[in-house]
Amino acid sequence: MENSSKEEYKIQSFDLETQQLLKTALKDPGSVDLEKVSNVIVDQSLKDQIFSREAGRICYTIVQAEAKQTNGNVFRRNLLNRLQQEFKAREETRKRSTQEWVCLVSFICNIFDYLKVNNMPMMALVHPVYDCLFRLAQSDALQNEEEVDCLVLQLHRIGDQLEKMNMQLMDELFNLLRDGFLLQEDLSSMGRLLLLEILEFRAGGWTLSETAQKYYYSEVTD
Repeated sequence: MENSSKEEYKIQSFDLETQQLLKTALKDPGSVDLEKVSNVIVDQSLKDQIFSREAGRICYTIVQAEAKQTNGNVFRRNLLNRLQQEFKAREETRKRSTQEWVCLVSFICNIFDYLKVNNMPMMALVHPVYDCLFRLAQSDALQNEEEVDCLVLQLHRIGDQLEKMNMQLMDELFNLLRDGFLLQEDLSSMGRLLLLEILEFRAGGWTLSETAQKYYYSEVTD
């Protein structure tokens, strides 16, 4: 019940016509234009960071409803096609707007988290997700707290799953983060704290001890 109320809540930020379109898609996907639905969800996700973190839940519900109703995958296909377009233009997006770029990364990672095939993450999304995270680990991005915050948030959310899909890439990513933490002089104190926390989080098997948790979260709130 909690999930559906969250979906309802997130949909309230749309105009009434779009709310109706999404509500129908969640219950009766065969009766609406699913390409339009996927575009509406992606467009909103690129503008609204909170929605970009929750949109995977809505997409998952529509995918499940369509599979049950018609055994089809029109929505998923359209969604992945649109994601591919946005992914290809990611560097232009980053240059244009950090906020839009951070929303795009959140959305792609959220789709990776929610849309499974036989209870496994989609292989097609593994490399795009890693590519986004590697971009966030470059020295110019590490200077930007918004990008570091996004990177750490995604690794908290999907790092464990992602590592199981390709441990070598995760090792390479964390080598970059370690180098950034140790060698990069222009990090903000908050950026440095976030990097230290995520290094410790992975070293602890994707979990933090209670002491570490108290330390980092009191530092962040201070």
